[in-house]
Amino acid sequence: MTHTPHELAEEFPELVGQMQRLRETDAHFAKLCDDYHVKNRAVHRAETNIEPTADEYLVEMRKERMALKDQIYAYIRRSEEAGS
Repeated sequence: MTHTPHELAEEFPELVGQMQRLRETDAHFAKLCDDYHVKNRAVHRAETNIEPTADEYLVEMRKERMALKDQIYAYIRRSEEAGS
């Protein structure tokens, strides 16, 4: 299988520790990460024609992936501020 780009550890390498801690202690954050992982894999399969899809649907999936990534980043930052 090919390398799947846009994994969270690659997107936020400086936040891997915080993400790992939050995944272990916060069910909502873990669900956001799981949802991102599922969406990212679906986008990758569509982009590599493993599971071809309509261009419009691929664009929508990319937008959903970006929204999840934004939510994850905001969640990490809020947790850092709350811990300070």
